[in-house]
Amino acid sequence: MCRNIRPLNNFEPPATSDEVHAAALQYVRKVAGTTKPSAANQAAFDKAVAEIAHVTAHLLDDLVTTAPKKDRTVEAAKARARAAERYGRPA
Repeated sequence: MCRNIRPLNNFEPPATSDEVHAAALQYVRKVAGTTKPSAANQAAFDKAVAEIAHVTAHLLDDLVTTAPKKDRTVEAAKARARAAERYGRPA
C-alpha cells in the first residue's frame, strides 16, 4: 500500500471529502504507475479517482466500530514521535 494513504476511519472529526479524494488519487497513481497520466489517459484517470473516492466515502459511512474515536492531533503527534525515533530527528 502506498505510504501516503492514511487511515481515514474512526476519527473525530470525520474524514473530509478532500481527504477521501487525496487517498483515492494516491491509490490510482499507485495502480497506474504514474503521477501524471498522458492526455490520452487523463479522462480514465480522473474517472477512476472520482469512482474510488465515491466508493471510499460509502465505505467510511458504513463501517461500524466500538472503539473510541481517535483524535487527529494526538495521532499526528504520535506519528511525528515515531518518525523522530526512526530517523533520529527531534519531533
